[in-house]
Amino acid sequence: MIIGYDAKRAFCNRRGLGNFSRDIIRLMSHYYSDNHYFLFTPSDKKALFPLDEQCVTTLMPTKSIDKLFPAFWRSYGLLKDIKANKMDIYHGLSQELPFGIRSNGVKSIVTIHDAIFVRYPELYDPYYRFVFTQKNRYSCRVADRIVAISEQTKRDCIEFFNADEKKIDVVYQGCNAIFRNDVTLDDMESVRNKYGLPQQFLLTVGAIERRKNMGIILDAMHQGKMDVPLVIVGGPTSYMKELHKKITNYSLDSQVIFLHQAAFEDFPAMYHAASCMIYPSLFEGFGLPILEALCTGTPVITSRGGCFEETGGDAALYIDPLNADELAEVIQRVLSDSGLRKEMIVKGLQHAELFADERVAHSMMQIYANLMME
Repeated sequence: MIIGYDAKRAFCNRRGLGNFSRDIIRLMSHYYSDNHYFLFTPSDKKALFPLDEQCVTTLMPTKSIDKLFPAFWRSYGLLKDIKANKMDIYHGLSQELPFGIRSNGVKSIVTIHDAIFVRYPELYDPYYRFVFTQKNRYSCRVADRIVAISEQTKRDCIEFFNADEKKIDVVYQGCNAIFRNDVTLDDMESVRNKYGLPQQFLLTVGAIERRKNMGIILDAMHQGKMDVPLVIVGGPTSYMKELHKKITNYSLDSQVIFLHQAAFEDFPAMYHAASCMIYPSLFEGFGLPILEALCTGTPVITSRGGCFEETGGDAALYIDPLNADELAEVIQRVLSDSGLRKEMIVKGLQHAELFADERVAHSMMQIYANLMME
């Protein structure tokens, strides 16, 4: 098969959509190298991953007008390249398909990650919400198949984007292979020295924005009178002001460490060194840091409901993300009960196998194969 991918975020995005796109491209080109994969991107100057597979070709705009207006090329102009390269399938990895894809003679798939901007409109610019709601509804309407990254996202596709349930497949995402590599004591010590981390600490990972709800961890630390440090890893937003205000009010200045530029290759050792990873997000499509933590043998505390119990299974402990007292109690349990921590680690490693590379790659290829037979 010849498969085209919308790879803009694979090349240019360091967050969830970028990680997902890079991982799918890595998996498919590794496990199914007999296919050929074309990666459509407006620019590869910010490439975040090496491409050394012979079965992968990068396609960028060549005409001056397309280079000048890359968003237009991505929405319309690349159709001619899809046709010229005789692609069997075009897969929009980040909730979008080009306009006119249905009349271009190629099968199409779109992956939908979440509908957060619809559920929490107050967190997003009105223009952004309008444009992407329309794009997502269009993509769900014209796609031959829709891939949802969780059952929660499948329900959101139907509710918010009017998707046809009969053409939705759920394929859980995996995570980068480095999280399944062994982490040594030397690796952990090296990361502690590099970032000035203490021997014991709580960890939370993700963009530092209101939806991630990191402030409740500070509330829990204050209400539980905890003296354990908290390491917050992620890119900052205006929500940082609220966190700093809490830190000052609670006199936690010496206990909270922010890491905004941590190297991705250091993440596994950082997870492994943590006493537990806390992910109190209000809503996600999947919650990738949960899986990353489970793969590294790190106990996880996360939110009850939504997709979180799909990702964490019976390995994580769940709390009301608006109840600081409950979170404080659960953190204390994890820190004080070594038997519980060991049980969570074992269950976490077992549950993480449901998201193994081979499973994800096989599930995606099965969708491609079935689509070609329709």
